[in-house]
Amino acid sequence: MTKKHVAVLMGGFSSERPVSLASGKPCADALEAEGYRVTRIDVGRDVSSVLAELKPDVAFNALHGPFGEDGTIQGILEYLGIPYTHSGVLASALAMNKEQAKKIAKAAGIPVAESKVLNRFKIGSKHPMKPPYVVKPVNEGSSFGVVIVKEDQSHPPQVIGSTEWRYGDMVMVERYVHGRELTCAVMGDVALGVTEIIPVGHSFYDYDSKYVAGGSKHECPAKISPNIYQKIQTLALKAHQAIGCRGVSRSDFRYDDRHSPNGEVVWLEVNTQPGMTPTSLVPEIAAHAGHSFGELLSWMVEDATCLR
Repeated sequence: MTKKHVAVLMGGFSSERPVSLASGKPCADALEAEGYRVTRIDVGRDVSSVLAELKPDVAFNALHGPFGEDGTIQGILEYLGIPYTHSGVLASALAMNKEQAKKIAKAAGIPVAESKVLNRFKIGSKHPMKPPYVVKPVNEGSSFGVVIVKEDQSHPPQVIGSTEWRYGDMVMVERYVHGRELTCAVMGDVALGVTEIIPVGHSFYDYDSKYVAGGSKHECPAKISPNIYQKIQTLALKAHQAIGCRGVSRSDFRYDDRHSPNGEVVWLEVNTQPGMTPTSLVPEIAAHAGHSFGELLSWMVEDATCLR
């Protein structure tokens, strides 16, 4: 039986283009090794005409950032009638918007940190929230534009209102949650393992910590108590389902166990297009659950549909 023709969508034109290219190549290579016919597409603004002419059986979405994981490319694929991987139009758009995703998570009983969304020019010289807090773009990924404001800082970071800022005018100001960085992957309707992310030489899990070899250490499975481990799995699956995600997703958490073993578990966000680079978390978590990289990608291709 001839395996499907898969178009691997990568690159694009968001700030996460390098991450997408780094994800797309190993995915394309692994799918070829699994026997699929693969066409690599470096996505430009002519992607709809390229796909309409190519007519692949499946689009494997390895795009990251705006246009790739915010419902835009998903809408194009729906119009073209090409089955695609990961989440659909609505879930992608909701998950990409941190404010809307948090509203849904909170309504579903998932613990989130207090936050407010402001125009960056209105922050000025006065703290919008008692420090420590985090400022992050509302619609970006890969920790682009994330700034941590420490307790002893006398004023908000000046970069937010400067011409150097390239991440949109609306920002989320969120209470900083002390503790450990944990993440949990979901595959279909199953929560896989929980990994602890320990940044190496970085104050938090920033862009370099995520994508530069040696920038972080991953403890898979996380060395936490069984009840906390299970709680995070439950919350990750609940977030995946509440936002309407499909295929593979990954939820990020903070776990503050400084004062008690039960501590505070806070959900930060769900990633509908988790990275698939050699240093990425989902392939590691899936491998621990018994799924090789090729098997994981094959499952995603066979799971692909329209109307997701």
